Amino acid sequence: MDLSFGPRYESFRQEVRQFISANRHKAPGSGDKPRSRVRLDWQALLIENGYAARTIPKQYGGFGAEPDILETRIIAEEFSASGTKPGMGGLGISMLTPTLLEVGTEQQKQEIIPPTLRGEMMWCQGYSEPGAGSDLASLQTSAVLDGDEWVINGQKIWTSTAHYADRMYGLFRTEPDTPRHQGISVLLVDMKSPGIEVRPLIDMTGDHNFNEVFFTNVRVPKEQIIGKRGEGWQIANVILKHERGSLSSVNATLTRLSLLQQLMQKQTLAGSRVIDDPVFRDRLMKLKGRALALKFNDMRILSASLNDGQDATLARMVMKLQGTELRHAVEGLAIDVMGEIGLCYEKGEYLEDNGMWQRQYMYYLGLIIGGGTSQIQKNIISERGLGMPKEPKFDRDQFSSQPGR
Repeated sequence: MDLSFGPRYESFRQEVRQFISANRHKAPGSGDKPRSRVRLDWQALLIENGYAARTIPKQYGGFGAEPDILETRIIAEEFSASGTKPGMGGLGISMLTPTLLEVGTEQQKQEIIPPTLRGEMMWCQGYSEPGAGSDLASLQTSAVLDGDEWVINGQKIWTSTAHYADRMYGLFRTEPDTPRHQGISVLLVDMKSPGIEVRPLIDMTGDHNFNEVFFTNVRVPKEQIIGKRGEGWQIANVILKHERGSLSSVNATLTRLSLLQQLMQKQTLAGSRVIDDPVFRDRLMKLKGRALALKFNDMRILSASLNDGQDATLARMVMKLQGTELRHAVEGLAIDVMGEIGLCYEKGEYLEDNGMWQRQYMYYLGLIIGGGTSQIQKNIISERGLGMPKEPKFDRDQFSSQPGR
């Protein structure tokens, strides 16, 4: 069996390697802020050479290349293998941009996608509410049309990046008298609008990654809507298929596995390298096997996206579940490899990589919960992907009225 990509693609691989070798010194480091000049310049350089926004049409600020699964795979592999920072991702680039390309108006594509791709327009996502997490359709934050403006009142929670985002795409209840899935719309909100208050939430890593966002009579122009009134649930599902993949990048996982292998070659156990211990080596190989399976599943999704007749629904569904759990396991093995040093947190002279392994371990534990818990994901996969019977429902009123309840 010949698994090589062939001469054409090996030539392309050499082009990618030459670009990385010549330019990797320009890439941002982990300490560079999201909107720093070095990050924006690096993103512009990657787009110019087709290593970011590769298949986004040129009229919307992308490189404009024809989709090619193997080229996409080679770029990801080479940036990952060299440890070079790839192009920007996040809510605006990874989720909103492909959604607008699919269902947005021409004006929205022209005005929103180019600055988003360049990193000049940062986005947050207004979905979850205190009473609407896993059961998102029960959201209550309202948007009432008053003349030419929507007036928004309510609250969102667990809003990533809201503290430095320029704009939000969010779900709001615009049709209160219709069935709950039919009364939701997706609105685009300027985060500098009067009446918006952002409060920080500190997560289990100890960092400020999440926020509460409060809306008090926030006015939004009526044309700042994706799709039509009441179509928000369908559009949210379009966004969701892109979100599942972005929360569990297999390329990032392969990079972390490479760093983990280096760590195992350096750390010692009873005077020998950890990687020479059969138990630890077996754990590493099992994680590599899972990562390869996820890599080929990702290629299946890429292939299906180029062929209208292929259905990759089930393949997309497993990405978030498997990807976040795998990444958490990778970080967990690194902590075990470091022994007692792996228990350190925050600051200390003995920390490896400034405590990144510990922070990522806690962060991905959070992602197993965020974006739909693993338990919810399993229900979705079984019911929608495999056609299994739905989970039994109980009558809440009857249950709460029973003696002793």
